[in-house]
Amino acid sequence: MITHQHIHSGECPYTCEVCNKAFSRQSDLITHQRIHTGEGPYTCDACNKAFSQESDLITHQRIHTCERPYTCDVCNKAFIRQSDLITHRRIHSSELLYTCDVCNKAFSLQSTLNRHRLIHTGERPYACDVCNKAFSRQSDLITHQRIHTGERPYTCEVCNKAFS
Repeated sequence: MITHQHIHSGECPYTCEVCNKAFSRQSDLITHQRIHTGEGPYTCDACNKAFSQESDLITHQRIHTCERPYTCDVCNKAFIRQSDLITHRRIHSSELLYTCDVCNKAFSLQSTLNRHRLIHTGERPYACDVCNKAFSRQSDLITHQRIHTGERPYTCEVCNKAFS
């Protein structure tokens, strides 16, 4: 009862000794401390990846089961996480929350604004470790690296010709 009342009173008597973040419940502090220790007591049976919280393991396991319980009611695209669905829904609305401070172009996603900003800065943070060619997007670097590896992961279903 007393622990529950901390939630309503705002009292946070349990403090992390590493980063001073405070919690109303001791169990939340214990879970938080795993961030600092790297402890992962919840392990995926399929790939042995470890997680500090059981809820993160449950979400991760959906990768293996192909379960996507959160579906967009506009386009029927399905998601593993509810937060991903909420972010996705902005695509269908005219809600543009993120504005470029250089050119005032607006975006529905923070990540899209971050990628756009590279146009103004000229920054190319992703460099090929073979030829040093640099890219503004990690996906462009991955595609480029196939030149060096010879990987061709995409195959035509009709003629079996492979493409990078």
